[in-house]
Amino acid sequence: MGSDSDRPISAGAPEPESTPREHLASWLSANQRRLASQIMSDHFDRAPEFVARYGERGRAKCTEDVGYHLEYLRAAVATSSPTLFLNYVAWIKVLLAGFGIPESHLAQSLDLTRAALEAELDPSWRDLAIPLLDEAALALPSFPCEPSSPLCDANPHAELASRYLEALLAGDRNTAGQMILDAAERGLPVADIYLYVVNPTQREIGRLWQTNRISVAKEHYCTAATQQIIARLHPWISASERVGLRVIASSVGSELHELGARMVADFFEMAGWDVYYLGASTPLPGLISAMIERRADLVALSATMTRNVPIVADFVREIRACPETAAILILVGGYPFNVAPDLWRYVGADGTTSSPDAAVHLARLLVEERKAAGSAPTRRA
Repeated sequence: MGSDSDRPISAGAPEPESTPREHLASWLSANQRRLASQIMSDHFDRAPEFVARYGERGRAKCTEDVGYHLEYLRAAVATSSPTLFLNYVAWIKVLLAGFGIPESHLAQSLDLTRAALEAELDPSWRDLAIPLLDEAALALPSFPCEPSSPLCDANPHAELASRYLEALLAGDRNTAGQMILDAAERGLPVADIYLYVVNPTQREIGRLWQTNRISVAKEHYCTAATQQIIARLHPWISASERVGLRVIASSVGSELHELGARMVADFFEMAGWDVYYLGASTPLPGLISAMIERRADLVALSATMTRNVPIVADFVREIRACPETAAILILVGGYPFNVAPDLWRYVGADGTTSSPDAAVHLARLLVEERKAAGSAPTRRA
């Protein structure tokens, strides 16, 4: 007999404390590898030409891709956010196109994923997952094969952003850094450097990697170089008058993408907040200890990978459960929260924004609202 995780979800009732969505999400997580392997075997059995085209190494990569299908499907189910899965399918279409893999292969993969789940799930559970796959299959042809570049003429500093990107892609970190420092010396506000140079450049680097125009190594180099460069901007950041408010900023769980959280922290510092920036992969006990020790008014949590959204929810729940941190305001942000703007409600935060300047503005409103009401603020995006 197989293990419990190998059985259909209809075998056994969900635990009392779990919602149907949570139970299904847990099952998808437990069975992800098995289902991905099964789906890919079916795919190759139905299309023997795939073996000749991709080989065993390609088969392993395709199986990994199906695992991602299931991972993002699980996230969408758990959070009641179909947009998370639709956005992922649109993203993976572009990624696969960059490797010359036609849309039809992705369509077949989604269809086989649907068939595998339909065969295993009880009808009462299918309604939570199958419609997401149907919606994605219907929308797939309309998704673009290549996203537009974020470097556009509407950017008031597009010329500097383009030259900065060119230097990074050439592996010339020193020239790229000098461009930024020279701009700051000439009086360009750090806020503008972040919003109109660093942010669109990083998005363009991500687009170039997604479309297979640069390697993952070059993407890592560019990001690491930018992290080092913005660290040199601190003399232009810390000169603001203090406002007597304290914020802690951090990425959660295994999250290694910390550039967004760093920029948010710097915007708070430029607005006069006292900032305690913890960086990437901060463990929950350390975060709570820092919140208590620093007497934080607000904590800003960042997650770039959708798989880390449940970890954000765990962090928020534990912060609320601790008497010493329960009243501290919580803002969340990062890619999945931009894709699904209501996702902050799922994790239990006080709000979210899509840009660091907006985060500071929302934080100020929440603090003022709390002072005026003498109670917990209304949560908002």
